[in-house]
Amino acid sequence: MKKQYQNIFLDLDGTIMDSGSGIMKSVQYALDHFSLPNEPEEKLRRFVGPSLQDSFMRFYGFSEEKAKEAISYYREYYPEKGMYDAFLYPGMEECMKKMHEGGKKLVLLTSKPLFFATQIIAHFGLSPYFFLEIGTELKEQHSDKSFLMERAIEKGGFQREDCLMVGDTVYDIQGAKDAGIDSVAALYGYGERKEIEQAEYSIEKPLDLLKIVF
Repeated sequence: MKKQYQNIFLDLDGTIMDSGSGIMKSVQYALDHFSLPNEPEEKLRRFVGPSLQDSFMRFYGFSEEKAKEAISYYREYYPEKGMYDAFLYPGMEECMKKMHEGGKKLVLLTSKPLFFATQIIAHFGLSPYFFLEIGTELKEQHSDKSFLMERAIEKGGFQREDCLMVGDTVYDIQGAKDAGIDSVAALYGYGERKEIEQAEYSIEKPLDLLKIVF
């Protein structure tokens, strides 16, 4: 018997929208301050999704203190020039509208600080679709999404078996496993396929999600 998921957790970067351009330019602006100009796109792409602190430490070997300094440079550029340098994936708004009208509770669930995330979804006209918006505080700097899922479950009063996480990176899929909920790998995003194949489902495009939730 097909599961009936009622609460759909949606990652932002790489799942709802392609925000890579603005993020990568902001990361490069930060790296410029450490004499690391013109970094290859394949390295910058890895910053789309995980927390900035984890990324600077993992991909560039920065200390925690140096990563925080890099984040401060990133945030000089991002709000002014990078935040809205993005576009919705084709079909995503239609998918969200149909889920919302079909009685599903949509939850924004992102490692991005909520301060930025709420402005972005408002800018793109998506706020009315969301039942809950869950993100990190500006000072929270890690990519463990299971704690955000726990926060959503508690705030929403949800049952785990009714929840479904949709994301494009290993942080989304592993976070869902750790939180005890099912997940969907968004194969069109920024994650490595081999890292997200443990998800219960996968989709090639946003509208494919409708076949899973209805």
